[in-house]
Amino acid sequence: MKFKIWNSKSWLSIALVAVLLGTAGCSSDKKSESGETKPTELTVLLDWYPNAVHTFMYAAEEQGFYEKAGLKVKLVTPADTNDALKLVATGKADLALSYQMQVAIARAEEIPVVSVGAIVRHPLNQLMVLDSAEVKSPKDLIGSKIGYPSIPLDQAIVNTMVKADGGDPSKLNYTDVSWDLIPAMTTKRVDAIIGGYINHEKLLIEKDGEKVTAFDPAKYGVPDYYELVLTASEDGLKDKGDAIKKFIEASAEGQAYTKSHPEEALKLLLDKQNSEFPLDAEIEKNSLNILLPLMDAGNEAFGSQSESTWSTVIDWLKEHGQLTKDVKPEEAFRNL
Repeated sequence: MKFKIWNSKSWLSIALVAVLLGTAGCSSDKKSESGETKPTELTVLLDWYPNAVHTFMYAAEEQGFYEKAGLKVKLVTPADTNDALKLVATGKADLALSYQMQVAIARAEEIPVVSVGAIVRHPLNQLMVLDSAEVKSPKDLIGSKIGYPSIPLDQAIVNTMVKADGGDPSKLNYTDVSWDLIPAMTTKRVDAIIGGYINHEKLLIEKDGEKVTAFDPAKYGVPDYYELVLTASEDGLKDKGDAIKKFIEASAEGQAYTKSHPEEALKLLLDKQNSEFPLDAEIEKNSLNILLPLMDAGNEAFGSQSESTWSTVIDWLKEHGQLTKDVKPEEAFRNL
């Protein structure tokens, strides 16, 4: 998961980003001098720099779905990957892409954020090893070095996987490699990594000629959680609930367009890429191919969530000491 556990010092970075956002989080649902109703402005913070997982929003924007819904949407890359959820919680932005487990952890710390849509419905963060005849399942990593990005939650995921596979997690060796996951793996500094995504790190390592085996946490005792969710604040839902619902509906149109026109939709994303983080078109194409089935809600509406999934995830987080207090599943999410 591309986030760090909450701490008080991390809030200090909010001020600068808030200045950059200005009054973007304010409503503009007012009439112009001509008497026409202005579109409602929504500021949406990405979880990371623009990449394949955001294609549906850029498609919705470029195809005019947001405009048709009476919205003026501003998609913003936060200065820090931890800023998005905090800025929504403080009312500096309307919506943010974040992570299901992070939302639960935030609510345990009385941060009033709510998930309003499941975007990626299954884990992308998977335990990865360079292809080896010696490692057939997670328990085979006992005695090996596992690299992780400073996040205790990632250790809890691997511990659960190894235990479910019949191994003893107390015999695992962890090495904090921060976000240097790829070089730590390719230089053999570690034997496995957790915290990397199958639609990003795995693809980048394989492009360099290595073959990677990825173990899905959901197949080894970890709940089949929502990797990426759309979040709002409790106050934001009260003030802009109708507009947020329209945003989700228009985003669903963007996802449908992306599914039926993947090449055209991907081009729209590539045209919007961040110059500081240039995208590899081949990687993003492969990433989108991985993502589309994992974003599919089947017969349910795009973004729909279930209380049972939230309950299972929260119970697992409590069991592994990741929550500072109890969280009620029904209060952590909202289907609009």
